[in-house]
Amino acid sequence: MKNIENKISTTDIAGKLAKYFLHSPLTPVLAVFILALGYLALVVTPREENPQISISGGTVIVAMPGATPKEIENVIVNPLERKLKEIKGIEHIYGIAMKNVGVVNVMYYIGQDREKSNFKLYDKVMQNMDKMPKGAMKPIIKPFDIDIDIPIVTVAFYPKSKKVTNIVMYKTIRNFQQKINSIKNVAKTTLKGVHKEQFNIFINLYKLRGYHISLGQVVSALKSLSYDAPDIKDRTKKGKLVIFGIKNAIENINDVKNIIIAQYMGSPIYLKDIATVKDGINFQDKRSAYISFKNKENKWTTNIKQVTLTISKLKGTNAVFVANDIKKELKKYKKELNKKGIGYIITRNYGKRANAAVNELVMHLLISIIIIAVVLIFVLGWRESLIVTFAVPAIFSITIFIDYMTGQSINRITLFALILSLGLLVDAAIIVIENIHRHLHSHDSIDKDMDEILIEATDEIGAPTNIATFAIILTMIPMAFVGQMMGQFMKPIPENVPIALIASLVVAYIFTPYLSRLLLKKPKMHHHEHHFDKDKINGDRK
Repeated sequence: MKNIENKISTTDIAGKLAKYFLHSPLTPVLAVFILALGYLALVVTPREENPQISISGGTVIVAMPGATPKEIENVIVNPLERKLKEIKGIEHIYGIAMKNVGVVNVMYYIGQDREKSNFKLYDKVMQNMDKMPKGAMKPIIKPFDIDIDIPIVTVAFYPKSKKVTNIVMYKTIRNFQQKINSIKNVAKTTLKGVHKEQFNIFINLYKLRGYHISLGQVVSALKSLSYDAPDIKDRTKKGKLVIFGIKNAIENINDVKNIIIAQYMGSPIYLKDIATVKDGINFQDKRSAYISFKNKENKWTTNIKQVTLTISKLKGTNAVFVANDIKKELKKYKKELNKKGIGYIITRNYGKRANAAVNELVMHLLISIIIIAVVLIFVLGWRESLIVTFAVPAIFSITIFIDYMTGQSINRITLFALILSLGLLVDAAIIVIENIHRHLHSHDSIDKDMDEILIEATDEIGAPTNIATFAIILTMIPMAFVGQMMGQFMKPIPENVPIALIASLVVAYIFTPYLSRLLLKKPKMHHHEHHFDKDKINGDRK
């Protein structure tokens, strides 16, 4: 066989690949390896419902105590807006002037690199620090971080009975929040609708005036005892640190009541002398969250106060895996929550939605492959159909693995791009198998070896197939230059279709001839016709 293969001349990469892999023991190993690699990539590649859109921007906050909104507008907001307009790539600038503070929001064009945009914003503000008015405080620069600001999981915690207080709710959920923060790839957690524990002090202004005490004195006295300030001394001979300090002076409501505010006529004035102190929650925070849901008896429970825990993931990580890890942690903590009379409902699970969207499109992809296989049976035959059908999962395996290696995610647009290109992906394999079929049924095939037919048939269509494929790839390139939201949303199409088309060429040139050698045979009809013609010629001569 090797001697026959060496005699066959090839002019295109198609023939060279067919010739090399036709009898190579690595060919079936390569096929299994590609399919296994594709399956692994399909499992581990981050799954999202939609592709991530690169949005960058930030906020600059400058405080100037004592300034009026008009002063803030003239000396902070307007000059800052003019300077920030010098940054390339900014689409919108919004300035807000309030009493004591000015805020300028910056929004870049969609698609701008977020890290570079944040650096440019910070650099421009720092360059103009010398132009800040007297009395202005150091600017606070807060970049937008849309990758972690949008939660993938939200959990609503609610009391199962009226005995569960806000304080118990807060402490219990706060402990669970700490456990969630330790989960791998969890980026940010926040609590919405929570009311924290605090000592509420209601000052009697008439008593305050009677003792000649100002409100500022009360605040200063409270602040001075609300911190623990240890004093660290030198090391001992044993290399240990000796720390002298006081225990936090405020532990319960009586400690608060017995804080000395001032002295009046030689006697100490306690906080309880001028105010009423209660142990409660931060009731001045008017924000609350409520939930309505169906209970086990399928009856609606409405307007129950709840606390929502929002959880975000790190950019580029798998939303499905992170969401599943959160659910596992919830199950571990469920006993403790029930013990304290707290229930929970997962109100948002982006990982579940993303997984369902991806699985649905994968199912449609499989249905499309089956339809193509059935159609090809009637056109080419079941053996030829089987050979072409193998090319599709192999091509997808290569494409999805490259997506994983380049940091892309599997989402609805990625799979839509693959479904869109499905008809194009089988072109190369169909062209190769059709030309092999034509060569096998040609009149001179009886004089040729099977290997020679396969290699020559593949090599013959190499050049036109390559040109046709690259022409299709060129039609996809302009989509990569579409800007704004549409460009970001449709980005997976020009990224994935060209990769899939190139992979279709490689798969067609390597595996189609190999599988044809295993499944196809030269028709016997040629052999009989050849001998019949030869006998007829000899009879005529006689």
